Amino acid sequence: MKAARILLGVLAMLIAAPARADILIAAAGPVTGPLASLGEQMLAGARQAVADINEAGGVLGQKLELFVSDDQCDPKQAVSVANQLAGKKVALVVGHICSGATLPAAQVYEQEGVVMISPAATTPEITEQGHRLIFRTCGRDDMQGYVAGDFMAKRFKDKRIAVLHDKSAYGKGIADATRDALHRAGITEVLYDAFTAGEKDYTALVSRLKQTGAEAVFIGGYHTEAGLILRQMRAQGLDAAFVGGDTLVLREFWSVAGDAAENVHFTFVKDPRRNPLAAEVLSRFAAQGKTPDGYVLYTYAAVESWAEAAKRAGTLDAENVAAMLHGQSFETVIGKLTFDPKGDVDLPTFEVYRWSKGDYALVEDAQN
Repeated sequence: MKAARILLGVLAMLIAAPARADILIAAAGPVTGPLASLGEQMLAGARQAVADINEAGGVLGQKLELFVSDDQCDPKQAVSVANQLAGKKVALVVGHICSGATLPAAQVYEQEGVVMISPAATTPEITEQGHRLIFRTCGRDDMQGYVAGDFMAKRFKDKRIAVLHDKSAYGKGIADATRDALHRAGITEVLYDAFTAGEKDYTALVSRLKQTGAEAVFIGGYHTEAGLILRQMRAQGLDAAFVGGDTLVLREFWSVAGDAAENVHFTFVKDPRRNPLAAEVLSRFAAQGKTPDGYVLYTYAAVESWAEAAKRAGTLDAENVAAMLHGQSFETVIGKLTFDPKGDVDLPTFEVYRWSKGDYALVEDAQN
């Protein structure tokens, strides 16, 4: 009888105790495959954000738990991942990374009531669908293409310019936006051509570039193919200037292209490492011997802004959290940000950077 009374007392205490179940959030992107470098940046930012938020007390009295899903930047795999995460009732998906994978995944999250914040998917269509629950902390390719095209029109105004793309939603989108900007500046490209991602030999493409007398090349695509094409251009004696989009920020680009990457220019979002608001987080990364370049801090900010929105809303309900994200401003490691009604962020967007000696830096006179 005494044992039974003790058991009942324990059960009563357990029932009365507040629940402290973890809040499950997810990071979705290319964890494996040729674009895994992008996934590494995403995971570094997400894991550090979760650790810092939990250390500060979590969200609504609960700790965050991070679940990682691999979409390999493949649209079909991304849909499968999105359905899996919706089934797990995750409170947030930070990702996806590649635009082609993000577009169909976003449809699933919107339908299933899951907030998604991408730190890197730049295709405009992602936030042009009238979604309520879809956001991004990065800029858009129509903005990025304008910056790239404007830079090329001024820097290479008397040069023969070629525009290439890899047929992907991201690659073709940024190439078209850049070409539009060149056209507005009165410049017509000498070649507009597509290549197939995943190939190793781009000799035929380089030959076409040489036949046109191209003196500057813009490439819309990912860092691996860009590095291979550039290296093969130099091997065939084509010394044209080379400009690309934000995926050229990955250090793997220099690894692929080698010294051929010297003086390559690319567009990328404003580097948050220069932001005073990031100083404390940067010191945590430095203590681990890590450099949070690329999209690391943009991923951190995605988790950070969602967590603050949930706290202000007093709930994890997706609609209420999304309403808070749309309606308020948030202090983050990438700056004070506000999401517009479409889910786009109002931060300064893209700048021009240059590779030199294995590292990249802002081109201060890019618009001159």
